[in-house]
Amino acid sequence: MLAALFKGWIYCTMSSFAPSTKRSRTENGMEWKDSDEFFPGIPVIPYSPDASPDNVLCFRHYNPTQVVMGRSMADWLRFSACFWHSFRGTGADPFGFPTINRPWDDGTDTIENAKRRLRAGFEFFTKMGLKYWTFHDRDIAPMGDTLEQTNKNLDEMTDLALELQNKTGVKLLWATCNLFAHPMYSNGASTSPDAHVFAMAGAQVKKGLEVAKKLGAEGFVFWGGREGYQTLLNTDVRRELDHMGAFFKMVVAYKKKIGFTGQLLIEPKPKEPTKHQYDYDAQTVISFLKTYGLDTDFKLNIEPNHTTLAGHGHEHDVVVASKFGMLGSIDSNTGSPDLGWDTDQFPMEIKNTTLIMKAIIEQGGLAPGGLNFDCKVRRESIDLQDLFIAHIGAMDSFARGLMCAVELFNQGVMEKCVKDRYSSYDSGIGSSIENGKASLEQLEEYIKANGFPTPTSGQQEMYEVLFNNALKY
Repeated sequence: MLAALFKGWIYCTMSSFAPSTKRSRTENGMEWKDSDEFFPGIPVIPYSPDASPDNVLCFRHYNPTQVVMGRSMADWLRFSACFWHSFRGTGADPFGFPTINRPWDDGTDTIENAKRRLRAGFEFFTKMGLKYWTFHDRDIAPMGDTLEQTNKNLDEMTDLALELQNKTGVKLLWATCNLFAHPMYSNGASTSPDAHVFAMAGAQVKKGLEVAKKLGAEGFVFWGGREGYQTLLNTDVRRELDHMGAFFKMVVAYKKKIGFTGQLLIEPKPKEPTKHQYDYDAQTVISFLKTYGLDTDFKLNIEPNHTTLAGHGHEHDVVVASKFGMLGSIDSNTGSPDLGWDTDQFPMEIKNTTLIMKAIIEQGGLAPGGLNFDCKVRRESIDLQDLFIAHIGAMDSFARGLMCAVELFNQGVMEKCVKDRYSSYDSGIGSSIENGKASLEQLEEYIKANGFPTPTSGQQEMYEVLFNNALKY
């Protein structure tokens, strides 16, 4: 899901940042007042389909009020921006220091600096017309020296977050806890061989669920960044999975106890940072949930970039989760499969967004989940407007994908072709197979009576042509 960027470990390696405007009071050497604009000169992004080609600060396809198949485009797409990449990301990578210096950020890990970041975030959400946002506990509030101080910091920051949500109307799509960045989690959180670490993870998630309820979150995500292993030589796989199952049962119990109504979600990823992670892909997570009796309490938050790291196509895990009734939300990003690591790029390919929206339409929508842009601008994209352009491009790409998927749906040709392909299961021996009434003896008698089957064409090229013909928006 994310970069390891909290508690200022990378963030504070660079020099301080210059303020963008004259401030009226001083905090950590930066003069500012609450009414200052953090993005001066950038207006609320309009829908302007006929704008000049050089105007990149407008939507050409995303019209939130446009009615599509009986509901607004905004309702189909439910866009959300993540706080970690957009407001904690610095452009740092394993091979280079930070490149992105935000004018409001002085590089310190203080409450005052955190408040400036949060206010900047909500100005961005508002100007982008985004209805939702997402965060980790450590994104918005610094750790203290004790759990009590850490929770106090989080209380103070979520008080401000609630104030800003009420003021702007922006809602919390989901919250999550960072159970992977701190050195204490180097061997995992709920799968750590140290019960003390397991207890710390539980205490952190307890507070995270309380905060999610406080802010009206529509979901709560778990990404097991360190829940896996580097080598099986020092790993008791079954014991670790049992511990993780027990952990999630505690989560379900506490969720019910405090009356939090948001959807619990698990996000699959096959590797990175560990060599192998227990939440490898959608099918693995579904199997885990069913094994431990958690499948009625959890759904999946799918990130297509992670799906490709597992060796699947971009849309694979979205489709699989949806077909099993387990698709809860989507971290809408993409990667470069030729590179082989998690690049968290903004989705700009219409083919990919169409495939995602096709699955969403087929299941009737994504609420209470959404399309969360778990994406980061490239480390070379250092201007403030780059952050806007990236989100605009991705939102327009999904708007186009929605319209292409609607075209496929309205045509009904591909759907009919798929239905016809499996029509032998609609009656006779096929119906008995699907209903669980057939036996091996009956199958043998069927073959004796009907002879060997004749191969039929998969017609892959035809399906590809049908799909491409719908990519007209």
